[in-house]
Amino acid sequence: MHLLTIVVITSSIQPVSQASACALEPPLLNQVAMVLYEDIMIKIRKSDERGHADHGWLNTHFTFSFADYYDPKHVHFRTLRVMNDDRVAGGGGFPMHPHRDMEIVTYVLKGALEHRDSMGNGSVIKPGDIQYMSAGTGVTHSEFNASKTEPVHLYQIWMFPENQGLTPAYDQKNFTEAAKRGKLRLIASPDGRDGAVKIRQDNELYATVLGAGQSVKHELKPERHAYVQVARGSVKLNGKDLAEGDGAAISAEKSLELTGVNEAEVLLFDLA
Repeated sequence: MHLLTIVVITSSIQPVSQASACALEPPLLNQVAMVLYEDIMIKIRKSDERGHADHGWLNTHFTFSFADYYDPKHVHFRTLRVMNDDRVAGGGGFPMHPHRDMEIVTYVLKGALEHRDSMGNGSVIKPGDIQYMSAGTGVTHSEFNASKTEPVHLYQIWMFPENQGLTPAYDQKNFTEAAKRGKLRLIASPDGRDGAVKIRQDNELYATVLGAGQSVKHELKPERHAYVQVARGSVKLNGKDLAEGDGAAISAEKSLELTGVNEAEVLLFDLA
């Protein structure tokens, strides 16, 4: 018999109030009714269940509500707000547009992405690079495929910041495949330890590359949550099958084990 707990929350949740800073955030009510199934600790979101848009130059899948895609069951998970799986055709891209009060991480899987912003930064982001932009009080930027012919495949990730109205910031670092092969490599954290990009939220982002049969483990501290996103290939997460594009929201688990099935690249978020 499944246990069912109904919790009614009558005060606003912090990430909801922060979300108002983003023009793409749909309206949310202060009074929220949540149904929690106590025997479901890992909630899998299959790749084909995500939102989708194909603009010709951009083919994208949305894990969470974004732009014209809105699903009240998938607006954000904890402080993780956006997980867009973007494929941009040669010559395509996003012209200058604004952001504010959002922590933005770009992770390129294939190809190259050219970035320009109002802070004076200009760079080309390639596989192995993690680009970080803290929008804070406001920035504008553009992102274009650096090639006129070859596509670029990337994940764009947004997280709510620890506070609003921060001074905008930028960073970019490279983490080789060897540094991620068969291990969880920390690539973003609030303290910037081990050479990770320093972000303004109590989240940690790890990346791993796993061959068939290779495994990595991650321990979750009490009251911490996690999100796993399979960027390519396929894995098992605590024995559950995840294919390319699949994600999993994780709560009330003490430890996570990822095992490669086919050559895979996976992002793991340790979330407050």
